[in-house]
Amino acid sequence: MATGRTHRPATRSRGIPEATVARLPLYLRALTALSERSVPTVSSEELAAAAGVNSAKLRKDFSYLGSYGTRGVGYDVEYLVYQISRELGLTQDWPVVIVGIGNLGAALANYGGFASRGFRVAALIDADPSMAGKPVAGIPVQHTDDLEKIIDDNGVSIGVIATPAGAAQQVCERLVAAGVTSILNFAPTVLSVPDGVDVRKVDLSIELQILAFHEQRKAGEEAAAVVEAEALAAKESGKGPDGDVPAVMPA
Repeated sequence: MATGRTHRPATRSRGIPEATVARLPLYLRALTALSERSVPTVSSEELAAAAGVNSAKLRKDFSYLGSYGTRGVGYDVEYLVYQISRELGLTQDWPVVIVGIGNLGAALANYGGFASRGFRVAALIDADPSMAGKPVAGIPVQHTDDLEKIIDDNGVSIGVIATPAGAAQQVCERLVAAGVTSILNFAPTVLSVPDGVDVRKVDLSIELQILAFHEQRKAGEEAAAVVEAEALAAKESGKGPDGDVPAVMPA
């Protein structure tokens, strides 16, 4: 079986925009759900709604894959699952190492969705000597002293960093030096990497802060709407803003 070390995705050489690549997993998730329900075909409108995009954007994205569907029939679900999986490199085995086995790292190790999506947790690594040998999700934790050997032995090209912020950059540099070329970073810090190394950052606090912004904006809009409605009601009743009937000026 091929491993991640020997394969690089073909999307860049084929000129598929990064924005399209970012949406392919959304389409794949929606298509997988349809496949599990034994749905044979799907229209662009139905699939776009399930993926949370507009249908014109979906058709444009699929055109980069050379998939145009059939008028009046739609897209073949199973074929699209295969086509997108192949484009994303999910038709082969991708060994992954997780570095930092605290609460978050342990939760990632226990996540059951990796295997069904083409990823295999090859090793769990932590700097705490007391963690060495302890099984997490059935995998014994190994010490960071062996990081380079672990990566080489397993042909790993994807690393997950779930360490505290202060240790993340050093771990990143060791991963890159050992041959890792793609990193998923859960540490609350920005990593510096050389050209040719891809980093995806997952920061839950930032996502929550963005949601807090939207909640604050919605609350402000609701408050403004209440004030506007009260002012309109007062105007229609002929009362002033303080609730009193305006005095009638003598002629």
